[in-house]
Amino acid sequence: MPLAADEDHAPAGPAAGRYRALSEAGIRRVHETALDLLETVGFANAPPSCAAVLAQAGALAGDDGRLRFPRALVLDTIARAARHFTLHGQDPRNDLALQGGRPHFGTAGAAVHLVDLEARDYRESRLADIYDAARLVDALANIHFFQRPMVARDMVDPADLDLNTLYACVAGTTKHVGTSFTVRENVAPALDLLHTVAGGEKKFRARPFVSNSNPLIASPLKFAANACGVLEACVTGGLPVLVLSAGQAGTSAPPALAGALVQAVAETLAGLVYVNALKPGHPCILGLFPFACDPRTGAMAGGSAGQALLAAACGQMAAFYDLPGGSVAGMADAKLPDVQSGYEKGITEAMAALAGVSLVYEAAGMHAALGGFCLESLVIDNDMIGECLRCAEGIEVSDETLSFETIARTCTRGPGHYLGEDRPGAANDAARQPAFADRLGVKDWQEAGRPDMLQRAIAEKRRILAHRFPRHIPRALDETLRARHPNILLPREAMGW
Repeated sequence: MPLAADEDHAPAGPAAGRYRALSEAGIRRVHETALDLLETVGFANAPPSCAAVLAQAGALAGDDGRLRFPRALVLDTIARAARHFTLHGQDPRNDLALQGGRPHFGTAGAAVHLVDLEARDYRESRLADIYDAARLVDALANIHFFQRPMVARDMVDPADLDLNTLYACVAGTTKHVGTSFTVRENVAPALDLLHTVAGGEKKFRARPFVSNSNPLIASPLKFAANACGVLEACVTGGLPVLVLSAGQAGTSAPPALAGALVQAVAETLAGLVYVNALKPGHPCILGLFPFACDPRTGAMAGGSAGQALLAAACGQMAAFYDLPGGSVAGMADAKLPDVQSGYEKGITEAMAALAGVSLVYEAAGMHAALGGFCLESLVIDNDMIGECLRCAEGIEVSDETLSFETIARTCTRGPGHYLGEDRPGAANDAARQPAFADRLGVKDWQEAGRPDMLQRAIAEKRRILAHRFPRHIPRALDETLRARHPNILLPREAMGW
């Protein structure tokens, strides 16, 4: 059944970390090997501003042009880095407290196609699709944050692409938004837009409801110049930063999962040092995004057991450092929301939740190994994520839940069954119940017309998009923003004006 208007703000999962992909000794070896890489191999291609900031912090420039990070510098940065901070939403009910291994699920990606489920086909993604995805996420309780999941292929100019992507996200949901920028120069107009929405720079800095997802690393162990410039502008502007390492095992990262993990840890720790060299204690998330590979083809295997193991291990490494960490799960290789999609998303996201990954990116809507995004899958995946969160909660054992008195009363004085008994934690269980999974008996299913989940998801997508036009940015403010930024191109009719 559809969520009521006041039910679209589900809490994160509980403190998790029950599943262990790595032993304690394995965690320590990954950590030590990453430190060895940082100290002895270092990073190439540091742009001048990056090299200067890191040299001042204590990094060492070699004759080979590589920048190396002494162990003491890295360990000191880890000790001083920001912990247990909050990613804010425009609505405080959507704030995400990053602490204690509590999993949060959200979107992300750069798909260049929208999956047209009704046509069973793909088409190029557009700006209005990003806005529609944001509106859907705003209504779906178990999707906690929204990072742009598609590239607006109708935006030709990079400046238009960055500003319009940001506005489509911020206008479509009050949940926390993640976005990226092509070049440093595109950050200033974005900040002006955000300050206007927030009611001033001071208010935005107090509650930054947008973070920057920054691919500052070009794996293996190289800096990406444009992203470094963006990073510097975003830290100065007060945006929390997700420092991304996205090597693919067998291509831009070692084929062995442990090696891909080591490289990702080293690369994100370098990003952490960079951020803290710019501004000590600035909110920074370790974006551990190593991708698994299909050894038969060399292609990404986003729905594989290897990807599930990598996500879980990334959660463990972030917990080892006691730092907020993000990883990826739910990137189905399946092209449509079908049986393959279900098992690929289920195994990868359940593992991430059980391992206690703080922020699970790509978790809803993604198909074709990041190539396509499906709006109907947001509706379906919201159900699945709720079940994953319930798995992460485990089984509560207490005097009430052990049910001794209930069993004794039922067997000695009661009717011999438990129908009608109060269920401990019933309210919480109800919040996690799937809205679209079919649990009818065969006869009831036949009598109901043999309902199909995909058709129900299409209907629910249409229902939400027909009626949910968020008004946290009122019309007058929208007009002000368009006057200040004439290159805002999101059609007003797409916003329901």
